[in-house]
Amino acid sequence: MSTVSTPARAPEKLPAPAATAPAARRRGRGERSAGASVALHATLVVASVIALFPIVFIVLVSIRGENGWTHPTEMTGFTLENYTHVLGDTEFLTWFLNSVIVAGGTMLVGVLIAASAGYAVSRMRFPGDKSLMWSFLLCQMFPVAVLIVPLYNILGRLGLLDSYGGLIITYCSVSVPFCAWMLKGYFDTIPTEIDESGRVDGLTPFGTFWRLIVPLARPGLAVTAFYTFLTAWSEVAFATSFMSSEGKYTLAVGLQTFVGPHRAEWGLMTASSVLIMVPAGLLFFFAQRHLVAGLTAGGTKG
Repeated sequence: MSTVSTPARAPEKLPAPAATAPAARRRGRGERSAGASVALHATLVVASVIALFPIVFIVLVSIRGENGWTHPTEMTGFTLENYTHVLGDTEFLTWFLNSVIVAGGTMLVGVLIAASAGYAVSRMRFPGDKSLMWSFLLCQMFPVAVLIVPLYNILGRLGLLDSYGGLIITYCSVSVPFCAWMLKGYFDTIPTEIDESGRVDGLTPFGTFWRLIVPLARPGLAVTAFYTFLTAWSEVAFATSFMSSEGKYTLAVGLQTFVGPHRAEWGLMTASSVLIMVPAGLLFFFAQRHLVAGLTAGGTKG
């Protein structure tokens, strides 16, 4: 009996994987190419250098002595003479304390008024609510130079010229309109169910605002506080016009005493500028963790 042998079949060849896929296909979504990463980091480095250059320049001039500003690029002759002279031989500490009082008062009063107004317009309906916000917006359209004379007359009639209270009210009139608009938009993002739960628990409208809404609005309040503080801390025009007593000068006004008719004390001015930057930097450092919105995510979940 004969057997028929069948030829063995050659094993099938599997398709070879693509040798080199294009780089764009190998990268996942959201990944940048090497060239794009280099360009991005180079742009960030250049932007950082541009942003830091004025600060570094002021610091270098401040530690170069009285005449260090004439040759600011020289890396020799470093001294703290300007700082010791500013702190020991001028009224800088008095100006600093005055600025802290005015800026701190503006921050507290301004945030309280702006938060109350923003929450009221966001949650309540009353005659004139739209007109109130539009009036806030119109207040921002007038330049400072136009407001000095009418504000001066108002403060004079109220007996608030050359006083901390008058300057705080003036700064609040500038910062509150913008802050009220900003906080109104922030309160709109907080679910109204939180207010309803507060009313169910027997809280008054103010109790609901203070105990439930304010903790959730900390990011918006932090931005508002930072803005109002800087508004009062670095303002010059109003402080120069409304404060006449040398013992009540703020920092912005006091620095002008370093500029004479024939000569300016640039060493003292730069040293004072560095010292003035410290409180604003510390405030930003402590407030930065609240500057990211999103604390209301999941606010209505049990």
